[in-house]
Amino acid sequence: MNSFLRFSPSDTIHMIGIGGSGMYPLAQVLHAKGYRLTGSDNNETDTLAAVRALGIPVALGQCAENLGDAALVVYSAAIPANNPERVAAQERGIPTMERSKLLGIVSQWYDNAVCIAGTHGKTTTTSMLAQILYTAGVDLSAVIGGKLPCLGGSGRAGSSDVFVCEACEYVDTFLQLSPDIAVILNIDEDHMEYFKTLENLKASFIRFAEKSSRIVIYNGDDANTCDAMSQVKDKTMITYGTAPHCQWRVSDITHPDTKHTSFTVWHQQEQLGTAVIQVPGAHNVLNALCAIAAADAVGLTFAQAVEGLKVFTGAKRRFEIISTAKGITVADDYAHHPAEIAAALQAAKFMPYGRVIAVHQPFTYTRTKRLMQEFADALSIADVVALTDIMGGREQNTEGVFTRQLAEKIEGCIWFAQDESEPENNRRKYQNFDAICEAVTAIAREGDLIITLGCGDVNKLSAQIAAALQQA
Repeated sequence: MNSFLRFSPSDTIHMIGIGGSGMYPLAQVLHAKGYRLTGSDNNETDTLAAVRALGIPVALGQCAENLGDAALVVYSAAIPANNPERVAAQERGIPTMERSKLLGIVSQWYDNAVCIAGTHGKTTTTSMLAQILYTAGVDLSAVIGGKLPCLGGSGRAGSSDVFVCEACEYVDTFLQLSPDIAVILNIDEDHMEYFKTLENLKASFIRFAEKSSRIVIYNGDDANTCDAMSQVKDKTMITYGTAPHCQWRVSDITHPDTKHTSFTVWHQQEQLGTAVIQVPGAHNVLNALCAIAAADAVGLTFAQAVEGLKVFTGAKRRFEIISTAKGITVADDYAHHPAEIAAALQAAKFMPYGRVIAVHQPFTYTRTKRLMQEFADALSIADVVALTDIMGGREQNTEGVFTRQLAEKIEGCIWFAQDESEPENNRRKYQNFDAICEAVTAIAREGDLIITLGCGDVNKLSAQIAAALQQA
Protein backbone atom coordinates (compact mmCIF):
# COMPACT_ATOMS: atom_id res chain seq x y z
CA MET A 1 0.00 0.00 0.00
CA ASN A 2 2.89 2.37 0.74
CA SER A 3 3.92 2.47 -2.91
CA PHE A 4 0.46 3.84 -3.73
CA LEU A 5 -0.16 6.23 -0.87
CA ARG A 6 3.39 7.05 0.19
CA PHE A 7 2.81 6.94 3.89
CA SER A 8 3.42 4.38 6.59
CA PRO A 9 0.92 2.52 8.79
CA SER A 10 1.98 4.77 11.66
CA ASP A 11 0.41 7.71 9.82
CA THR A 12 -3.31 8.33 10.21
CA ILE A 13 -6.11 7.74 7.71
CA HIS A 14 -9.22 9.79 8.49
CA MET A 15 -12.48 8.36 7.12
CA ILE A 16 -15.44 10.71 6.62
CA GLY A 17 -18.70 8.81 7.17
CA ILE A 18 -16.88 5.85 8.71
CA GLY A 19 -20.17 4.24 9.78
CA GLY A 20 -21.43 3.90 6.21
CA SER A 21 -22.06 0.49 4.67
CA GLY A 22 -19.13 0.94 2.28
CA MET A 23 -16.72 2.60 4.68
CA TYR A 24 -17.15 0.31 7.70
CA PRO A 25 -15.83 -2.92 6.10
CA LEU A 26 -12.93 -1.04 4.54
CA ALA A 27 -12.13 0.38 7.98
CA GLN A 28 -12.18 -3.16 9.40
CA VAL A 29 -9.67 -4.35 6.78
CA LEU A 30 -7.32 -1.39 7.20
CA HIS A 31 -7.50 -1.61 10.99
CA ALA A 32 -6.68 -5.33 10.91
CA LYS A 33 -3.73 -4.58 8.62
CA GLY A 34 -2.32 -2.27 11.28
CA TYR A 35 -3.22 1.17 9.91
CA ARG A 36 -4.10 4.00 12.28
CA LEU A 37 -7.61 5.26 11.66
CA THR A 38 -9.88 8.03 12.83
CA GLY A 39 -13.37 8.75 11.61
CA SER A 40 -16.42 10.95 11.75
CA ASP A 41 -20.13 10.52 11.12
CA ASN A 42 -23.36 12.43 11.67
CA ASN A 43 -25.56 9.91 13.48
CA GLU A 44 -25.07 7.38 16.25
CA THR A 45 -25.67 3.86 14.95
CA ASP A 46 -24.90 0.29 15.93
CA THR A 47 -22.21 0.30 13.25
CA LEU A 48 -20.58 3.37 14.75
CA ALA A 49 -20.52 1.61 18.12
CA ALA A 50 -18.83 -1.37 16.42
CA VAL A 51 -16.20 0.94 14.93
CA ARG A 52 -15.46 2.42 18.34
CA ALA A 53 -15.25 -1.08 19.80
CA LEU A 54 -12.28 -1.68 17.50
CA GLY A 55 -10.50 1.18 19.24
CA ILE A 56 -10.95 3.62 16.37
CA PRO A 57 -11.71 7.19 17.57
CA VAL A 58 -14.90 8.55 15.98
CA ALA A 59 -16.19 12.11 16.17
CA LEU A 60 -19.92 12.74 15.96
CA GLY A 61 -20.51 15.60 13.56
CA GLN A 62 -18.11 16.80 10.89
CA CYS A 63 -15.74 19.73 11.25
CA ALA A 64 -12.20 20.72 10.33
CA GLU A 65 -10.84 19.88 13.78
CA ASN A 66 -11.67 16.19 13.28
CA LEU A 67 -8.80 15.76 10.80
CA GLY A 68 -6.15 15.96 13.53
CA ASP A 69 -2.81 14.79 12.13
CA ALA A 70 -4.33 12.84 9.23
CA ALA A 71 -1.98 11.99 6.36
CA LEU A 72 -4.88 10.88 4.13
CA VAL A 73 -8.60 11.66 4.10
CA VAL A 74 -10.98 9.07 2.63
CA TYR A 75 -14.57 9.89 1.72
CA SER A 76 -17.47 8.11 0.01
CA ALA A 77 -19.30 9.22 -3.11
CA ALA A 78 -22.10 10.47 -0.85
CA ILE A 79 -19.85 13.09 0.79
CA PRO A 80 -20.12 16.39 -1.15
CA ALA A 81 -17.15 18.57 -2.08
CA ASN A 82 -18.30 21.28 0.35
CA ASN A 83 -18.16 18.92 3.34
CA PRO A 84 -16.18 20.84 6.00
CA GLU A 85 -13.67 18.03 6.43
CA ARG A 86 -13.02 17.72 2.68
CA VAL A 87 -12.65 21.51 2.48
CA ALA A 88 -10.22 21.54 5.43
CA ALA A 89 -8.15 18.74 3.88
CA GLN A 90 -7.84 20.71 0.66
CA GLU A 91 -6.85 23.88 2.51
CA ARG A 92 -4.21 22.00 4.51
CA GLY A 93 -2.87 20.12 1.50
CA ILE A 94 -3.83 16.70 2.91
CA PRO A 95 -4.29 14.11 0.14
CA THR A 96 -7.88 12.93 -0.28
CA MET A 97 -9.22 9.77 -1.89
CA GLU A 98 -12.71 8.56 -2.76
CA ARG A 99 -13.51 5.27 -1.03
CA SER A 100 -13.79 3.22 -4.23
CA LYS A 101 -10.23 4.15 -5.26
CA LEU A 102 -8.86 2.95 -1.94
CA LEU A 103 -10.88 -0.27 -2.23
CA GLY A 104 -9.37 -0.69 -5.69
CA ILE A 105 -5.90 -0.45 -4.19
CA VAL A 106 -6.82 -3.04 -1.55
CA SER A 107 -8.03 -5.42 -4.28
CA GLN A 108 -4.53 -5.32 -5.81
CA TRP A 109 -3.03 -6.85 -2.67
CA TYR A 110 -4.51 -10.29 -3.46
CA ASP A 111 -3.91 -12.94 -6.14
CA ASN A 112 -7.46 -14.31 -5.87
CA ALA A 113 -9.66 -11.22 -5.77
CA VAL A 114 -13.28 -12.26 -6.40
CA CYS A 115 -15.32 -9.14 -7.16
CA ILE A 116 -19.09 -9.67 -7.35
CA ALA A 117 -21.14 -7.23 -9.43
CA GLY A 118 -24.76 -7.05 -10.56
CA THR A 119 -27.83 -4.89 -10.14
CA HIS A 120 -29.34 -7.29 -7.59
CA GLY A 121 -28.02 -9.88 -5.15
CA LYS A 122 -24.49 -8.62 -4.59
CA THR A 123 -24.55 -8.63 -0.80
CA THR A 124 -26.21 -12.04 -0.49
CA THR A 125 -23.94 -13.74 -3.03
CA THR A 126 -20.80 -12.15 -1.60
CA SER A 127 -21.90 -13.24 1.87
CA MET A 128 -22.61 -16.78 0.68
CA LEU A 129 -19.14 -17.07 -0.86
CA ALA A 130 -17.51 -15.58 2.24
CA GLN A 131 -19.40 -18.07 4.43
CA ILE A 132 -18.28 -20.97 2.20
CA LEU A 133 -14.64 -19.88 2.38
CA TYR A 134 -14.75 -19.22 6.12
CA THR A 135 -16.40 -22.58 6.86
CA ALA A 136 -13.76 -24.31 4.73
CA GLY A 137 -11.02 -22.75 6.84
CA VAL A 138 -9.77 -20.22 4.29
CA ASP A 139 -8.31 -17.17 6.05
CA LEU A 140 -10.00 -14.77 3.66
CA SER A 141 -10.26 -11.02 3.43
CA ALA A 142 -13.63 -9.51 2.60
CA VAL A 143 -15.54 -6.28 2.05
CA ILE A 144 -19.31 -6.83 2.06
CA GLY A 145 -22.24 -4.40 1.96
CA GLY A 146 -24.02 -6.20 4.81
CA LYS A 147 -22.95 -7.69 8.11
CA LEU A 148 -22.13 -11.40 8.16
CA PRO A 149 -22.11 -13.04 11.62
CA CYS A 150 -19.14 -15.35 10.95
CA LEU A 151 -16.97 -12.35 10.04
CA GLY A 152 -18.06 -10.29 13.03
CA GLY A 153 -19.10 -7.46 10.74
CA SER A 154 -18.90 -6.65 7.06
CA GLY A 155 -15.13 -6.62 6.62
CA ARG A 156 -12.21 -8.89 7.41
CA ALA A 157 -8.47 -8.99 6.77
CA GLY A 158 -6.99 -12.48 6.54
CA SER A 159 -3.58 -13.90 5.70
CA SER A 160 -4.50 -15.82 2.53
CA ASP A 161 -4.44 -14.53 -1.06
CA VAL A 162 -8.26 -14.71 -1.28
CA PHE A 163 -10.24 -11.47 -1.24
CA VAL A 164 -14.02 -11.32 -1.69
CA CYS A 165 -15.80 -8.02 -2.24
CA GLU A 166 -18.92 -6.43 -3.64
CA ALA A 167 -18.43 -4.51 -6.85
CA CYS A 168 -20.97 -1.69 -7.08
CA GLU A 169 -21.75 -0.22 -10.49
CA TYR A 170 -22.98 3.14 -9.13
CA VAL A 171 -21.03 5.93 -10.91
CA ASP A 172 -18.73 3.18 -12.25
CA THR A 173 -17.05 2.64 -8.89
CA PHE A 174 -16.46 -1.04 -9.72
CA LEU A 175 -14.06 0.02 -12.47
CA GLN A 176 -11.59 0.97 -9.74
CA LEU A 177 -11.23 -2.71 -8.77
CA SER A 178 -8.68 -5.23 -10.02
CA PRO A 179 -10.57 -8.53 -10.04
CA ASP A 180 -8.95 -11.86 -10.79
CA ILE A 181 -12.41 -13.42 -10.89
CA ALA A 182 -15.17 -11.05 -12.01
CA VAL A 183 -18.74 -12.15 -11.22
CA ILE A 184 -21.83 -10.63 -12.87
CA LEU A 185 -25.18 -11.62 -11.38
CA ASN A 186 -27.51 -9.61 -13.62
CA ILE A 187 -27.83 -6.29 -15.45
CA ASP A 188 -31.03 -4.33 -14.95
CA GLU A 189 -31.92 -0.65 -15.31
CA ASP A 190 -30.80 1.18 -12.19
CA HIS A 191 -28.82 4.35 -11.43
CA MET A 192 -30.09 5.63 -14.76
CA GLU A 193 -29.62 9.23 -13.63
CA TYR A 194 -25.93 8.40 -14.19
CA PHE A 195 -25.94 5.78 -16.97
CA LYS A 196 -28.79 7.40 -19.00
CA THR A 197 -29.27 4.32 -21.25
CA LEU A 198 -29.22 0.55 -20.86
CA GLU A 199 -26.45 0.36 -23.47
CA ASN A 200 -24.25 2.64 -21.37
CA LEU A 201 -24.92 0.42 -18.35
CA LYS A 202 -24.00 -2.70 -20.31
CA ALA A 203 -20.82 -1.02 -21.54
CA SER A 204 -19.71 -0.44 -17.96
CA PHE A 205 -20.27 -4.09 -17.08
CA ILE A 206 -18.26 -5.08 -20.17
CA ARG A 207 -15.36 -2.91 -18.98
CA PHE A 208 -15.64 -4.44 -15.52
CA ALA A 209 -15.47 -7.99 -16.94
CA GLU A 210 -12.51 -7.04 -19.13
CA LYS A 211 -10.61 -5.93 -16.01
CA SER A 212 -10.54 -9.54 -14.77
CA SER A 213 -7.10 -11.11 -14.94
CA ARG A 214 -8.47 -14.64 -15.45
CA ILE A 215 -12.13 -15.61 -15.11
CA VAL A 216 -15.58 -14.13 -15.67
CA ILE A 217 -18.54 -15.91 -14.05
CA TYR A 218 -21.95 -14.71 -15.21
CA ASN A 219 -25.67 -15.46 -15.17
CA GLY A 220 -26.52 -17.46 -18.28
CA ASP A 221 -30.25 -16.93 -17.68
CA ASP A 222 -30.10 -13.12 -17.82
CA ALA A 223 -30.51 -11.74 -21.33
CA ASN A 224 -28.85 -8.37 -20.67
CA THR A 225 -25.85 -10.05 -19.05
CA CYS A 226 -25.46 -12.60 -21.85
CA ASP A 227 -25.63 -9.85 -24.45
CA ALA A 228 -22.94 -7.82 -22.70
CA MET A 229 -20.66 -10.76 -21.97
CA SER A 230 -20.74 -11.93 -25.60
CA GLN A 231 -18.47 -8.97 -26.30
CA VAL A 232 -15.80 -9.93 -23.74
CA LYS A 233 -12.74 -11.62 -25.25
CA ASP A 234 -9.67 -13.48 -23.98
CA LYS A 235 -11.13 -14.51 -20.61
CA THR A 236 -12.27 -17.85 -19.26
CA MET A 237 -16.05 -17.43 -19.40
CA ILE A 238 -18.16 -19.50 -16.98
CA THR A 239 -21.97 -19.48 -16.98
CA TYR A 240 -24.46 -20.52 -14.31
CA GLY A 241 -28.25 -20.75 -14.29
CA THR A 242 -31.16 -23.05 -15.06
CA ALA A 243 -30.82 -23.15 -18.86
CA PRO A 244 -29.33 -26.31 -20.45
CA HIS A 245 -26.41 -24.36 -21.98
CA CYS A 246 -25.11 -23.17 -18.56
CA GLN A 247 -21.92 -24.82 -17.33
CA TRP A 248 -23.18 -24.71 -13.74
CA ARG A 249 -26.84 -25.60 -13.54
CA VAL A 250 -29.58 -26.26 -10.97
CA SER A 251 -32.56 -28.58 -11.20
CA ASP A 252 -35.11 -30.20 -8.91
CA ILE A 253 -35.68 -27.20 -6.63
CA THR A 254 -37.76 -28.33 -3.65
CA HIS A 255 -38.84 -26.94 -0.29
CA PRO A 256 -38.60 -29.72 2.32
CA ASP A 257 -39.95 -27.35 4.98
CA THR A 258 -40.68 -23.66 5.48
CA LYS A 259 -37.06 -22.85 6.36
CA HIS A 260 -35.04 -24.76 3.77
CA THR A 261 -34.71 -24.94 -0.02
CA SER A 262 -32.89 -27.82 -1.66
CA PHE A 263 -31.68 -28.19 -5.24
CA THR A 264 -29.54 -30.45 -7.43
CA VAL A 265 -26.31 -29.02 -8.82
CA TRP A 266 -24.80 -29.97 -12.16
CA HIS A 267 -21.38 -29.05 -13.56
CA GLN A 268 -21.19 -29.54 -17.31
CA GLN A 269 -23.01 -32.88 -17.70
CA GLU A 270 -22.05 -34.22 -14.26
CA GLN A 271 -24.57 -34.32 -11.44
CA LEU A 272 -22.59 -33.25 -8.35
CA GLY A 273 -25.27 -33.65 -5.69
CA THR A 274 -27.73 -31.72 -3.56
CA ALA A 275 -27.25 -28.37 -1.84
CA VAL A 276 -29.50 -26.83 0.82
CA ILE A 277 -29.91 -23.18 1.77
CA GLN A 278 -31.76 -21.50 4.63
CA VAL A 279 -32.80 -18.34 2.78
CA PRO A 280 -36.04 -18.13 0.79
CA GLY A 281 -36.67 -17.51 -2.89
CA ALA A 282 -35.71 -18.88 -6.29
CA HIS A 283 -33.38 -15.89 -6.74
CA ASN A 284 -31.35 -17.13 -3.78
CA VAL A 285 -30.98 -20.56 -5.39
CA LEU A 286 -29.22 -18.83 -8.29
CA ASN A 287 -27.15 -16.73 -5.87
CA ALA A 288 -26.06 -19.94 -4.14
CA LEU A 289 -25.21 -21.61 -7.45
CA CYS A 290 -23.07 -18.59 -8.37
CA ALA A 291 -21.27 -18.82 -5.02
CA ILE A 292 -20.60 -22.54 -5.67
CA ALA A 293 -19.11 -21.72 -9.09
CA ALA A 294 -16.94 -18.96 -7.59
CA ALA A 295 -15.77 -21.26 -4.79
CA ASP A 296 -14.76 -23.81 -7.41
CA ALA A 297 -12.80 -21.13 -9.29
CA VAL A 298 -10.89 -20.33 -6.08
CA GLY A 299 -10.07 -24.03 -5.60
CA LEU A 300 -12.68 -25.39 -3.19
CA THR A 301 -14.62 -28.61 -3.68
CA PHE A 302 -18.36 -28.95 -4.15
CA ALA A 303 -18.57 -30.67 -0.75
CA GLN A 304 -16.91 -27.67 0.91
CA ALA A 305 -19.33 -25.30 -0.82
CA VAL A 306 -22.32 -27.36 0.34
CA GLU A 307 -21.09 -27.30 3.95
CA GLY A 308 -20.73 -23.52 3.89
CA LEU A 309 -24.17 -22.94 2.39
CA LYS A 310 -25.71 -25.28 4.94
CA VAL A 311 -24.82 -22.89 7.79
CA PHE A 312 -25.48 -19.64 5.92
CA THR A 313 -28.53 -17.95 7.45
CA GLY A 314 -28.46 -14.71 5.49
CA ALA A 315 -26.81 -11.32 5.66
CA LYS A 316 -28.19 -8.41 7.65
CA ARG A 317 -31.15 -6.65 6.00
CA ARG A 318 -31.69 -9.46 3.47
CA PHE A 319 -35.08 -10.94 4.40
CA GLU A 320 -33.88 -10.63 7.99
CA ILE A 321 -36.43 -11.84 10.55
CA ILE A 322 -36.56 -9.19 13.26
CA SER A 323 -39.10 -10.75 15.62
CA THR A 324 -42.24 -12.78 16.04
CA ALA A 325 -44.82 -11.54 18.54
CA LYS A 326 -48.53 -12.35 18.89
CA GLY A 327 -48.08 -14.68 15.91
CA ILE A 328 -47.04 -11.74 13.70
CA THR A 329 -43.60 -11.92 12.03
CA VAL A 330 -41.62 -8.77 11.32
CA ALA A 331 -38.87 -8.85 8.69
CA ASP A 332 -36.64 -6.32 6.98
CA ASP A 333 -35.12 -6.35 3.50
CA TYR A 334 -32.80 -3.95 1.68
CA ALA A 335 -34.78 -4.29 -1.58
CA HIS A 336 -35.06 -0.91 -3.28
CA HIS A 337 -35.45 -1.79 -6.98
CA PRO A 338 -38.66 -3.29 -8.43
CA ALA A 339 -36.95 -6.57 -9.33
CA GLU A 340 -35.60 -6.92 -5.79
CA ILE A 341 -38.94 -6.05 -4.21
CA ALA A 342 -40.72 -8.57 -6.46
CA ALA A 343 -38.22 -11.31 -5.54
CA ALA A 344 -38.59 -10.64 -1.81
CA LEU A 345 -42.40 -10.52 -1.92
CA GLN A 346 -42.70 -13.59 -4.14
CA ALA A 347 -40.55 -15.48 -1.65
CA ALA A 348 -42.73 -14.18 1.20
CA LYS A 349 -45.95 -15.19 -0.56
CA PHE A 350 -44.64 -18.72 -1.00
CA MET A 351 -44.09 -19.04 2.75
CA PRO A 352 -46.93 -20.01 5.10
CA TYR A 353 -47.99 -16.53 6.21
CA GLY A 354 -51.57 -15.35 6.40
CA ARG A 355 -51.03 -12.00 4.70
CA VAL A 356 -47.93 -10.16 3.56
CA ILE A 357 -47.94 -6.49 4.62
CA ALA A 358 -45.24 -4.58 2.73
CA VAL A 359 -43.97 -1.26 4.08
CA HIS A 360 -41.81 0.41 1.45
CA GLN A 361 -39.63 3.51 1.62
CA PRO A 362 -38.93 4.69 -1.96
CA PHE A 363 -35.33 5.82 -2.45
CA THR A 364 -34.36 8.70 -4.79
CA TYR A 365 -36.74 10.73 -6.89
CA THR A 366 -35.24 9.78 -10.26
CA ARG A 367 -35.54 6.04 -9.66
CA THR A 368 -39.09 6.41 -8.32
CA LYS A 369 -40.17 8.47 -11.33
CA ARG A 370 -38.48 6.30 -13.97
CA LEU A 371 -39.68 2.97 -12.58
CA MET A 372 -42.96 4.04 -10.96
CA GLN A 373 -45.17 1.49 -12.73
CA GLU A 374 -42.62 -1.27 -12.12
CA PHE A 375 -42.60 -0.38 -8.41
CA ALA A 376 -46.41 -0.48 -8.33
CA ASP A 377 -46.51 -3.88 -10.04
CA ALA A 378 -43.89 -5.34 -7.69
CA LEU A 379 -45.46 -3.97 -4.50
CA SER A 380 -48.90 -5.20 -5.58
CA ILE A 381 -47.67 -8.75 -4.98
CA ALA A 382 -48.23 -8.05 -1.27
CA ASP A 383 -51.70 -8.25 0.30
CA VAL A 384 -51.37 -4.85 1.97
CA VAL A 385 -49.00 -2.03 0.98
CA ALA A 386 -47.93 0.99 3.01
CA LEU A 387 -45.60 3.67 1.67
CA THR A 388 -43.47 6.21 3.49
CA ASP A 389 -42.34 9.44 1.97
CA ILE A 390 -39.57 9.21 -0.64
CA MET A 391 -36.05 9.38 0.79
CA GLY A 392 -34.20 11.65 -1.62
CA GLY A 393 -30.71 10.57 -0.59
CA ARG A 394 -28.24 12.47 -2.73
CA GLU A 395 -31.01 14.12 -4.82
CA GLN A 396 -33.28 17.15 -4.64
CA ASN A 397 -36.92 16.78 -5.71
CA THR A 398 -36.67 18.96 -8.82
CA GLU A 399 -39.31 17.09 -10.83
CA GLY A 400 -42.22 17.02 -8.38
CA VAL A 401 -42.19 13.30 -7.57
CA PHE A 402 -44.26 12.28 -4.53
CA THR A 403 -45.36 9.16 -2.73
CA ARG A 404 -48.97 9.93 -3.64
CA GLN A 405 -48.25 9.28 -7.33
CA LEU A 406 -46.99 5.78 -6.60
CA ALA A 407 -49.73 5.06 -4.05
CA GLU A 408 -52.44 5.86 -6.61
CA LYS A 409 -51.18 2.98 -8.76
CA ILE A 410 -51.54 0.41 -5.96
CA GLU A 411 -55.03 -0.70 -4.96
CA GLY A 412 -55.87 0.01 -1.33
CA CYS A 413 -52.43 1.46 -0.62
CA ILE A 414 -51.86 3.23 2.70
CA TRP A 415 -49.40 6.07 2.19
CA PHE A 416 -47.60 8.45 4.48
CA ALA A 417 -46.27 11.80 3.25
CA GLN A 418 -43.99 14.04 5.28
CA ASP A 419 -42.39 16.00 2.44
CA GLU A 420 -43.20 19.65 3.13
CA SER A 421 -43.26 20.38 -0.60
CA GLU A 422 -46.22 18.02 -1.11
CA PRO A 423 -49.41 20.07 -1.72
CA GLU A 424 -51.37 20.36 1.49
CA ASN A 425 -54.53 18.74 0.09
CA ASN A 426 -52.53 15.65 -0.92
CA ARG A 427 -50.95 15.10 2.48
CA ARG A 428 -52.29 12.62 5.00
CA LYS A 429 -52.31 12.64 8.77
CA TYR A 430 -49.68 9.87 8.92
CA GLN A 431 -46.53 11.94 8.71
CA ASN A 432 -43.84 9.98 10.59
CA PHE A 433 -42.66 6.53 11.58
CA ASP A 434 -44.65 6.66 14.84
CA ALA A 435 -47.92 7.00 12.96
CA ILE A 436 -46.92 4.39 10.38
CA CYS A 437 -46.07 1.96 13.17
CA GLU A 438 -49.44 2.60 14.83
CA ALA A 439 -51.40 2.13 11.61
CA VAL A 440 -49.63 -1.05 10.50
CA THR A 441 -49.71 -2.77 13.87
CA ALA A 442 -53.42 -1.93 14.16
CA ILE A 443 -54.29 -3.87 11.01
CA ALA A 444 -51.87 -6.79 11.48
CA ARG A 445 -53.27 -10.06 12.75
CA GLU A 446 -51.96 -13.43 13.81
CA GLY A 447 -50.17 -15.25 11.02
CA ASP A 448 -49.26 -12.08 9.08
CA LEU A 449 -45.81 -11.04 7.89
CA ILE A 450 -44.90 -7.35 8.06
CA ILE A 451 -41.85 -6.70 5.89
CA THR A 452 -40.11 -3.35 5.55
CA LEU A 453 -38.42 -2.76 2.19
CA GLY A 454 -35.86 -0.14 1.23
CA CYS A 455 -32.22 0.92 1.42
CA GLY A 456 -32.77 4.04 3.52
CA ASP A 457 -33.59 4.08 7.24
CA VAL A 458 -36.82 2.05 7.00
CA ASN A 459 -35.08 -0.69 9.02
CA LYS A 460 -35.59 1.59 12.03
CA LEU A 461 -39.31 1.27 11.41
CA SER A 462 -39.12 -2.54 11.39
CA ALA A 463 -37.49 -2.44 14.83
CA GLN A 464 -40.13 0.02 16.02
CA ILE A 465 -42.97 -2.18 14.75
CA ALA A 466 -41.42 -5.24 16.39
CA ALA A 467 -41.11 -3.42 19.71
CA ALA A 468 -44.71 -2.19 19.52
CA LEU A 469 -46.03 -5.71 18.89
CA GLN A 470 -44.01 -7.14 21.76
CA GLN A 471 -45.26 -4.47 24.16
CA ALA A 472 -48.89 -4.66 23.08
